[in-house]
Amino acid sequence: MNKIAIVNSSSFGKYFPDHLTRLKALGEIEFFTFPSDIEGKELALALKDYNLIIASVTPFFTEAFFANHPGCKLITRHGIGYNNIHLPSATKHGCFVSKVEGIVEQDAVAENAIALLMNLTRMQSPAEDACNKGEWNTRANYLGYQVRNKTVGIIGYGNIGSRVGSILKGGFNCRILAFDPYQDVKTIQDAGAEVVDLSTLLKKADIISLNAFLSNENYHLLGEAEIQQMKDHVIIVNTARGELVDDHAIVDAVKQGKIFGYGADVVEGEPIIKTHHLLNQPRIIVTPHISAYTYECLEGMGDKCVSDCEKVVQGDVPGHLINIELIQP
Repeated sequence: MNKIAIVNSSSFGKYFPDHLTRLKALGEIEFFTFPSDIEGKELALALKDYNLIIASVTPFFTEAFFANHPGCKLITRHGIGYNNIHLPSATKHGCFVSKVEGIVEQDAVAENAIALLMNLTRMQSPAEDACNKGEWNTRANYLGYQVRNKTVGIIGYGNIGSRVGSILKGGFNCRILAFDPYQDVKTIQDAGAEVVDLSTLLKKADIISLNAFLSNENYHLLGEAEIQQMKDHVIIVNTARGELVDDHAIVDAVKQGKIFGYGADVVEGEPIIKTHHLLNQPRIIVTPHISAYTYECLEGMGDKCVSDCEKVVQGDVPGHLINIELIQP
């Protein structure tokens, strides 16, 4: 009998119960919540009876996990990133790894990046806080910037980054600079952006949007040295991964006025506690990884994960398979 584990997801099945109904037709379902830093062997032992896993951004499915869980047939990501899954080990042990196609999250995440940007440029959150405190007459403290005609640097010009670019170019007449060594130059140009290297982007952009996937190569892609290359009063939005930035350097630069504002829907080591250094800082906005939290996006993500489970149970290959080596001759 198939057993399905839904791991560290607070949203799966909550708004679309049909997803759970479809899974129940396949076998037994159980929800699990684990610490983000749980050891792989301990995670494997906890999930040892479950051959199908619907996984969130945490915990990490390590080499030790797969070594101690040879019966795992599928890990389907309830999202588009998969940096928390050790692909070589999954492949070695014959476990399919799949994810949601980027187009499913494209509009939801891009629109949230724009929402964070507009909040920062017009200082809406601190202004609202002042209003709630009865400090209406302090409104002159909340002088912001307009987005129109600004130069925007987008790091990562795939599905989401290109959508952020199209919104800002078409809606605000922004000049779009794109840095993405993994995308074809013509593809980026056809999407209305200028292809530049990272240093050029940092020096010329008034606004920077992080939309890259996380890898060993781009961990802390933006640190103190990169921030010093940026324009004064730059605005940065991160809806990709918290690990792309050195957030201690970000906080220092905001305090010094080098960065006008930083908006993050993702934080390194999330979930974070209320004493985290990014929180309660003027001109820093942090939201708890909600970019994909629209009804439309969650429905599409859930459909994809359930479909993957159904396909594997039927002996088929899940959609948007990451470790395609498992099906290649």
